[in-house]
Amino acid sequence: MGGAKKKSISKMGDTQPTQEQKPQQTKKPKGKGKGEFEKKERSMKLPDINDGKFLSDISKMGALTPYSLASQFNIKISLAKDLIDELAKKRLVKLVGGNARVRIYQAAAAA
Repeated sequence: MGGAKKKSISKMGDTQPTQEQKPQQTKKPKGKGKGEFEKKERSMKLPDINDGKFLSDISKMGALTPYSLASQFNIKISLAKDLIDELAKKRLVKLVGGNARVRIYQAAAAA
């Protein structure tokens, strides 16, 4: 049948001391490696819609998506979706494309 090949006596002798040393070694703290990323804390507070700085930042952005707002203003994506809905109700942004999952908006002044 299949399976691993039986090791020679000398190979089995080589692996035995390493198995005994493993429990004695202390674990290294995990560092940044391949595929690991630093998790950022996101704010739960919406920025003020009437703030001039906020409106100027939005008008500078070419396309507004929930992800772009979330990354720009360090808020959660769900809050960014709510923020875009409020901006659309006030007609500060207008829908320019997208689909059912992600909608793309543009600042009304830039349109």
